[in-house]
Amino acid sequence: MRYLTSLFTLILMSTAALAANAKMPAKALCSVCALKGGETELEKVRAHSQHQGKAYYFCSEECKVEFDADPVAYLPPVFPRPAPAFFIEMLEGGDRSLADFRGKIVLVDFWATWCKPCRETMPRLQKLHSAYAARGFEVLGVSIDEDDNRIKKIGPMAEKLAISYPIFVDAKQTPAWHQFKVKAIPAMFLLDREGQIVAQWTGKIDYEQVEQAVLRRLEPRAEAEGP
Repeated sequence: MRYLTSLFTLILMSTAALAANAKMPAKALCSVCALKGGETELEKVRAHSQHQGKAYYFCSEECKVEFDADPVAYLPPVFPRPAPAFFIEMLEGGDRSLADFRGKIVLVDFWATWCKPCRETMPRLQKLHSAYAARGFEVLGVSIDEDDNRIKKIGPMAEKLAISYPIFVDAKQTPAWHQFKVKAIPAMFLLDREGQIVAQWTGKIDYEQVEQAVLRRLEPRAEAEGP
């Protein structure tokens, strides 16, 4: 009887696997590449996985393995949701908390000195900061550099790019980028005045979309609107 039960279970599993493969599309958006690189092109499906009854497709086995290790990090984001509470170090010393910026519209930008797209992003963010800071908008640049000489790199880099918005070092035991589940940079999170994440972008970023999202939140009735 036990043998028959085991055999029946194997048959069911095999049937489910065959059904899943039969429904697998030839091309799809890779769930990992879409988040990490902002990929929007359909790619040849080479692997797939299931999570909470939904199918996810990947351009490689490596992407599938990465997804299976932490599926929640690759699920479509939910808005609004509370931003993780964290402390970050100022370049000149001392800590700041995200709660210190409550009441402002905040754009948290995770970046690194070795990331070329990040460096190209920062002047655009500086323009946003300069244009809307007087209306209660703040950009927080959070460097995820981890080497021992990071302070000597981060400060000069910010000066070279003429950045005036606050730059922080994400060097705590539990880094903020871990709490935000950042998988690729640049990664940006827009927070409303109550500290709720209302929009986010990773990889290839549409800066006009970012600015429009900021403007909607700066409007008096923006809290009732979507991102």
